[in-house]
Amino acid sequence: MTDLDVDACATDQIEWHWTHQLRPRLAGLTDEEYFFDPTGGSAWTVHPRTERRTPMQAGSGPFVVDFALPEPVPAPFTTIAWRLAHLVVGILAVRSHGHFGGPEASYESWAYAGTADEALAQLDREFARWSTGVHSLSEADLARPCGPAEGPYADLPMLVLVLHINRELIHHGAELALLRDLYAHTR
Repeated sequence: MTDLDVDACATDQIEWHWTHQLRPRLAGLTDEEYFFDPTGGSAWTVHPRTERRTPMQAGSGPFVVDFALPEPVPAPFTTIAWRLAHLVVGILAVRSHGHFGGPEASYESWAYAGTADEALAQLDREFARWSTGVHSLSEADLARPCGPAEGPYADLPMLVLVLHINRELIHHGAELALLRDLYAHTR
């Protein structure tokens, strides 16, 4: 039996998913799909700051994202716009800032995308930043604890966080694909 290169397995997994599944399924995303709300108006989404849709919203630019603390049970339905914002900011940008020196990022400080093209450009940029950072990790880096910024992952090895991010991208990517299918089949 040969030594298993865990780093290569983790990076190969998400890069294959990104290249062959997630990113191709988002090609051609329209603004109408980006904001598609099959609930008739109760979904959390990204919207102009002037539209007060929920008691709480975050963002630094003309567009904000809906949220609530604590989150309602059941959690509200979310649009493609909201789910992309979650991937871009909460999954990728915040982690790239905390671990790889990326620009500061938080739900409150983010300038959310008002168009599908802008959101996809943000996703591409943040995925590239995260991926580059992960590729820079040595075996020793992957074994070290994530640190206090990672909450429940603080004492766990960085590899656990890398695999968690993979899982988040796969999970939410499948939701995005399903919402695009729903949009296509209800129009």
